[in-house]
Amino acid sequence: MKSTDLIDRIAEATGGTKADAKTALETVTASIIQAAEAGDEVSLPGFGKFTVRHTAARTGRNPATGAEMQIPASRKLAFAPAKAVKDALAGTDKK
Repeated sequence: MKSTDLIDRIAEATGGTKADAKTALETVTASIIQAAEAGDEVSLPGFGKFTVRHTAARTGRNPATGAEMQIPASRKLAFAPAKAVKDALAGTDKK
């Protein structure tokens, strides 16, 4: 599913315009990014949690040459689905 598909579904479900739906989607994604930049967790009940995970610096290998290289520390955005999402994907959704 692409963002345009999501925008269409939001507009249809809310009875609003596609422009309003696009603004809503952009606002949600921008808010999640801003929270991640600040190191905050974003929890959407029934959907899941976005958290920032820190990875330490480490030594790795260049797969082409086999030479050792330093991989810097970084922050990554992780998503943990809620139980309802896990159940729906497993086919045990009880709606």
